[in-house]
Amino acid sequence: MKVDVKKIDTLKREVKFEVPRERVSKTMDEVYEAIGKYAKVKGFRLGKVPRAVLANSHGKLAEEETIKKLVPQAYQEGIGQHQLNPIDLPQISDVALKDGILSFKATLDVRPEVKPGPYKGIKVTRKSSKVSEEDINKTLEFFKKGRDGAETVIDDAFARGMGFPNLADFKQALSRQLELDKDRQNRVDVENQVVDALIKNARLVVPQSLVQRQLQHRLNETLKRLKDQGMKDEEIQKKQAEITASLQTMVERDVKVYLILEEIAKQEKIESGQEENLPAKVMEFLLRQAKWEEAK
Repeated sequence: MKVDVKKIDTLKREVKFEVPRERVSKTMDEVYEAIGKYAKVKGFRLGKVPRAVLANSHGKLAEEETIKKLVPQAYQEGIGQHQLNPIDLPQISDVALKDGILSFKATLDVRPEVKPGPYKGIKVTRKSSKVSEEDINKTLEFFKKGRDGAETVIDDAFARGMGFPNLADFKQALSRQLELDKDRQNRVDVENQVVDALIKNARLVVPQSLVQRQLQHRLNETLKRLKDQGMKDEEIQKKQAEITASLQTMVERDVKVYLILEEIAKQEKIESGQEENLPAKVMEFLLRQAKWEEAK
């Protein structure tokens, strides 16, 4: 099999494949044998249709099935032969079966070299999750205004309506909930500090094919959510370019962080099971290794 690799840029490769006649012919024989087992042709018993007759009635199908079998096989062999390490599915084009030879082109991004830089001992500061009286009063203000804009009296009667025996118990429960909310937010804040440090220290080229695939996925989710919320199609179309632009930076950052965490996992021999999230496991490792400082 002939395989030619052309370097387009730092990560992008254009790979041309040419599968020889002998292999194409052998695969086509296998395909015709499979077709012959179920093909119904008038005047012939099932499984006894001659190859020449099958070629007349099912020739197009045989070609399609041969291509379908050979393209992925040849692709895997070719990238292995040239030690390419694709980061995503390739874009297959120019597929042709001519004079018994199968040719096609695969455009792909190879996995970038990731240099994480220093990642142990990252400085992180965790804010306090303590809830103040002011925090509680601010939340009570929202209850006071009410959904309809009318002023609500916050007293024991109000607390009972919320499922608590009195206002003191309601405020205590509110305090616990606010503390949990602060805890969650503070955890996110600490992780973001780690992520910012990783991005600053790492060196890598981000594969645009992966960015574009993730971007399209996020864009589809966002557009669907807007439609579900009742936004009209015309309005959604007007906002699409703006939404795409706002998502682009976020997606590039996420892809970059994922690749850095993946490389750290490789270097530290961190593995994840089927039900586990590898980036989450690496983040736990980084937080254990971090240098924690008191919030001022």
